[in-house]
Amino acid sequence: MNADIIIVGAGLVGSALALRLSQTTPLSILLVDQKTPEPPQASSPDSFDPRVVALTAASQALLEQCQVWQDIPSSRLGAYQSMYVWDHDGTAHIEFSAQELGVGALGHIVEQRELLNALMARINRAPNISSLWGQAVTELEAQRLTVGEQIVSAPLIIATDGSQSAIRKLANFKEEFVSYHQQAIIATVRTEKPHQQTAWQNFLPTGPLAFLPLAHESQHYCSIVWSADDALAQSLMACDEDEFNQRLSRAFQYRLGQVELADQRYMIPLKRFHSTQYFRPGLALAGDAAHVIHPLAGQGVNLGFLDVASLCHEIERARARGLPISEPSILARYQRSRKPHNKQMMHSMTAFKQLFGQTALPIRWLRNTGLSYVNQQSSLKYWLAKQAMGVQ
Repeated sequence: MNADIIIVGAGLVGSALALRLSQTTPLSILLVDQKTPEPPQASSPDSFDPRVVALTAASQALLEQCQVWQDIPSSRLGAYQSMYVWDHDGTAHIEFSAQELGVGALGHIVEQRELLNALMARINRAPNISSLWGQAVTELEAQRLTVGEQIVSAPLIIATDGSQSAIRKLANFKEEFVSYHQQAIIATVRTEKPHQQTAWQNFLPTGPLAFLPLAHESQHYCSIVWSADDALAQSLMACDEDEFNQRLSRAFQYRLGQVELADQRYMIPLKRFHSTQYFRPGLALAGDAAHVIHPLAGQGVNLGFLDVASLCHEIERARARGLPISEPSILARYQRSRKPHNKQMMHSMTAFKQLFGQTALPIRWLRNTGLSYVNQQSSLKYWLAKQAMGVQ
C-alpha cells in the first residue's frame, strides 16, 4: 500500500493537514490512526464535549480554507468578545475586547468533537485521501511503516500522533521534557451569572483557573481548565460534587456567582515537551508530536494549525519548483519557520506560570504594577492581543 504522503495521527492537526493537502495538491494521502473514528452523534443543547479548544483568528482562517469552518453548527461556535485576566492575590487586571481591537471576536471556543466531525465529513469525501484505522504503527524503516500486518510506504511521512508519538520514538528524535508537577482538571460547569461572552482567567499561586464561554443561549455554561499542583489536583478530584462546587466558586472569587458541575471531571498531567528537531530526511513532526506547552494561554492546537499552514506552504512550494516533496531543504524551511516561534511560546508560558506562582510580596507588587501598566498602554495591549490571535 503506497501513497505520496502518509500522515500518522488523525486528531485535529493531522486531519486538517490531510484535508488541506488534498485540496491544494493532487498528491495521494494515507491517513493512519490506531483508533477508529467515532460516528458523529447529534449534539444536545445542554450537553458539551469536555474537551474544547480556543481557536484564534489564524486557526479560523485555516479551517475556512479547508471549507470546514462553515460546516461547524453555528450553535456550537462560542465566540468570545472579551478576555479578563487577573491576579488572585492582587488588585491588578488586564482586559481585552474585540470592539477595542476592531475585530468581530477575539476567538471561538469550540468542542473538539464538533470540529473533528466536520473535518472527518470532508475527509470522507476527499477522493485522494485513503485511511487505515484501528491499527498501531509498530515499525519504521526508511520510508516504510508496519501498521498492524500491513506495510505502507511513502516518500514523506508526517507524524501528528500526539505527545506520545510512536513515530517520534521509533525515529529516535531527541527531546526536551519537563514536568510541571501539575494536573489540569477539565469540566463543563453552569454559572449563576452569565459569562458575558468573556474568557476569564484567574492566576492563583497554585496554577491558573480559566473559564471559557460555551455557545448556549443562556450564557450560563463554561468549560473550565483548572491547572493545579499535583496534591491539590488529587484533593479536588477526590472531593464530592458539592464540595468541589464550593471550592471552585471560591477559587474563582465568585466572579460568576455560584458555580456547579454540569458533567464529569477529568484530569490530565501537565508537561512541557519539545523535539530538538522537527524533521529527518523523508520524515517530519507537527503539532503535539513536536511540541507541547502549558495550557494557560490555550495555544496548543493553534500552534499545531500554524505548523499545518507552514508544512502545506512548503510542500506546495516544492511542487511549484519541481522538487521532491521529501527534499531536506523543504523540511528544513518548515523547521526554520515553526521551531523558533513554538519554542518562544513554550518558554513564555513557562515564565508566566513561574511568575504567577511566586507569593513573595515584592514579586506580587511587581506583578500587579506590570499588569496595571500594560492594561493602560493601548498600543502594547493591541500588540499582545494580535500575537495571541495569531495575526499580524
